[in-house]
Amino acid sequence: MPSIKESTGSADHVVPKYRRGSRLQRLWRNMREQVGVYGVGLAIFTSALWLTYQFVEPAPPNQMRLATGDPAGAYHRFGLSLQTAFAAEDITLELVTSEGSVDNLAHLQAGSVDAAFLQSGIATGEQNLQIEGLASLYYEPVWLFTRGTNRLTQFAELRGLRVATGNTGSGTRAVAEHLLADSGLAGDFTSIALSSGDAAQALLKGDLDAAFFITSEDSSIIRELLESENVSLADLERSKAHARRNRWLINLELPQGVLNLQTNQPPSDIRLLAVAATLASREDLHPALSDYLLQSAANVAEKDTLFSAASRFPSPDFLDFPISSGAERYFEHGVPFLQRYLPFWAANLVDRLKLLALPFIALLIPLSRVLPPAYRWTIRKKVYRWYDDVQAIDLSARENTDAQNIQACINALAKVESDATCVEIPLSYANELFALRQHIDLVHQRLQRSINA
Repeated sequence: MPSIKESTGSADHVVPKYRRGSRLQRLWRNMREQVGVYGVGLAIFTSALWLTYQFVEPAPPNQMRLATGDPAGAYHRFGLSLQTAFAAEDITLELVTSEGSVDNLAHLQAGSVDAAFLQSGIATGEQNLQIEGLASLYYEPVWLFTRGTNRLTQFAELRGLRVATGNTGSGTRAVAEHLLADSGLAGDFTSIALSSGDAAQALLKGDLDAAFFITSEDSSIIRELLESENVSLADLERSKAHARRNRWLINLELPQGVLNLQTNQPPSDIRLLAVAATLASREDLHPALSDYLLQSAANVAEKDTLFSAASRFPSPDFLDFPISSGAERYFEHGVPFLQRYLPFWAANLVDRLKLLALPFIALLIPLSRVLPPAYRWTIRKKVYRWYDDVQAIDLSARENTDAQNIQACINALAKVESDATCVEIPLSYANELFALRQHIDLVHQRLQRSINA
């Protein structure tokens, strides 16, 4: 027959003692217990956040470089508008002047700029895998002015003439040489490299017979030449054929009187060729800057012109390079939701950190369900551990009803009650402790009745 000393919860069992202390000390002990449980969950959650953060894209730089062109040209004016938009978001947009589109492409390939304005048709995406297209922004007509009042109708009529074909490195020169070679004028004319401003002045003075210009109709140079009585704008009767043979060329028409209805300028419909002004960037440009560059350019490009409605541009058409994934999303879905209502930096921060939502979904919800029961179990085990001793005492008394053993059980039970009374637990769990003391009292009353009997 087991005695109380032989049982698992005997009186000889060493029970930890909890000494009463100040209210602050008790509060500190309770806090330690909470930290012990919830601290594990916090450590797991923090580790998951840190691991996930390793896959978060870095913040975008606060500066970038954009190759424009001639400081007096349309590209540079467009770039100034973009510079203002970037400055509003505390981003420095440095404008890099150049000889033109061909020079801009060389800057992109060398990595000396992050983005650039390019004329369509000067390159192919297969040759420049590190460059992405963002958007075409507007039509750039190919203006061919000749000296005198006779209106030229074919490029072949330039044979033997002095022709300004644009500066070396400019898109104007690349397109002009292609059109003349396509028309059989490989070397049957005098090609002169001049900037747009110098070519216009030389033509007006009679130092040139003809000059190519590729720029928007808003250019002051084009307006001056159109109003001059000493030069004529070519009416290309085979513009459709050129556009059909070269898909990067666009066939346009300048309607009679559209420039000035009172003076009927031009006096008849003029057939023109055009390329598209496009925006391209390097593949390693931060996606946030690429997106903001495209959105800012769209705000500038969305306007009515002589040749297109505001809804025509920006456009994914006429790009020489594969379109970037960000630009593809923009043309399919428009401006991202967050960027419609938040400043650039805030929208970008939320977009970058959205990956951190994964730990919340994967861990925070399960932990919020597991940790409270774990904490309750930690508190209750401080009370339930005494039930082992009470049960062992009760079992010993039932199996050995000898008066000496019963008295030993009563003494052991009194010691358990004394030690259990010193247990400190949060008030919200006090009912557990009082339930234990009631159970101890019930066993004590039964043992006392056994002795009295």
